[in-house]
Amino acid sequence: MIDALMSSLNRPIRIATRGSALALAQANLIRAQCRAALPQLEFELRILKTTGDKLQTASLAKEGQSLPKGLFTKELEVALLDRTADLAVHSLKDLPTELPAGLALGAVSARADVRDVLICRPRGGAPLAALRDLPEDAAVATSSTRRKAQLLACKPRLRVPDIRGNVLTRLQKLAADPELDGTILALAGLSRLGYLVTPEGVLTGEGVPNGLRAVVLELEEMLPCVGQGAIGIEIRQDDALPREICERLKDEDTLTAVVAERAFLAGMGGGCQSPVAAYARIHAGQVELRAVSFASGPVRRARGSRPVSQAAALGDSLARELKM
Repeated sequence: MIDALMSSLNRPIRIATRGSALALAQANLIRAQCRAALPQLEFELRILKTTGDKLQTASLAKEGQSLPKGLFTKELEVALLDRTADLAVHSLKDLPTELPAGLALGAVSARADVRDVLICRPRGGAPLAALRDLPEDAAVATSSTRRKAQLLACKPRLRVPDIRGNVLTRLQKLAADPELDGTILALAGLSRLGYLVTPEGVLTGEGVPNGLRAVVLELEEMLPCVGQGAIGIEIRQDDALPREICERLKDEDTLTAVVAERAFLAGMGGGCQSPVAAYARIHAGQVELRAVSFASGPVRRARGSRPVSQAAALGDSLARELKM
């Protein structure tokens, strides 16, 4: 079928992506997978600046102001709809659960490690091993309401100021500001940028300020954002060739897991800035989902499992349970 679809194509397949270092690393990863799966096709990147990219460096991005849904995806979706792009590559955590009419989530690639990393300025004494080792009144900068809520659930006296910018910018801000003790970043993003947490608990990589300490947080300490560690590929619903390409790239277990997580998020009525977290995995033919909500009142947690064919129903049922 794909040969017939290719016969009328006389141009490269255009992959839309943001221009940040992490977005480009992910887009190049997907392009490499495309080339390996379909060497007879040509693929090129189309780099776009989204509203969210502009806001992060503009005065509109005020401290304490969360960013609305879709700010990191809208321009890529416009490129799909006006047919100047054929595929759009997203960090799945940034992709709203409700997509514009005519667009669909075509594929999700195999997921990277979903855990978060606590990164701290060097201080005397034994290195950190967990969140509980932080000083009671430490300042841990993050713009994520999910991370803030879980930090404060562990250490109620922590200070949690906002921080904006790409990964390297945040690391540099941490190293330069004596008022900050730490920040939290996704392990998947760090790894895709070539950064490494050594067995001794040191963060290494090109441009990383010297001496930053790091500890990978277990899921019991910090549940991830919905879709964290996964790369999503968005396409037009009516475009057969991109759909065929996605069939070659998708990872079924990851797709099933994120379907459950995204159904939970949709059921909670939130986006990536909502104070909720969820993580699903596939085990013995079942999708297992755990979730937490800080949306109203005290923290609420839920777990459940169902056959993989009922992933979306599982996410929706846990959302209803936590909203009761």
